[in-house]
Amino acid sequence: VYSSIVEAYAKNNIAPQTAGRISKILVDIGDFVKKGQVVAEMDQTQLAQVELQLKNNETELNRLRGLYEVGGLSKSDLDAIELQYNVTKTQVENLLENTVLRSPINGVVTARNYDVGDMCSMSAPIFTVEQIIPVKLLVGISESDYSKVKKGDSVEIKADAVPDKTFYGKINRIYPTIDPATRTFTVEVVVQNNYRTLRPGMFVRATV
Repeated sequence: VYSSIVEAYAKNNIAPQTAGRISKILVDIGDFVKKGQVVAEMDQTQLAQVELQLKNNETELNRLRGLYEVGGLSKSDLDAIELQYNVTKTQVENLLENTVLRSPINGVVTARNYDVGDMCSMSAPIFTVEQIIPVKLLVGISESDYSKVKKGDSVEIKADAVPDKTFYGKINRIYPTIDPATRTFTVEVVVQNNYRTLRPGMFVRATV
């Protein structure tokens, strides 16, 4: 029997690549979000400007393609405007990704560090989202049992916060090294947690 702490299966910090003003906050702490769900929107002034530039570049590209087809434009000039169009298109895609912020995973919002109108300064993410279906445990096991533990082995779990329930998981990963200070090796146990009963930070005892 080994003690451990419940951890989120995945944890994501959501923030734009560059500093900017937050125009919309669409979720809050405790809300469950789906992968791809919009959680916040940044100021869209720069995005609107670049989208307008892209539209102008597209119009110019179509006009010059017509000229090229009738022999009124060299291939190098057409390639130059196509390159300009593609660069602007990439800028729009990047700005869109960093203006309309989406959750990369299914999970629960566990932290919110800003309000509407705040300038996101990059010192902290706007949100932290943690995946809790499933959860995982990192369990330290004595080196003398290294040869006895296999991937896929069943693990029985009891949580102090939910004393009347027993949970079951499986060993998903066995770390390849042994800690020389504790003489233990680590295994990762995955628990499905379909009812979201186990939460990150809970103290548990795992019977391997």
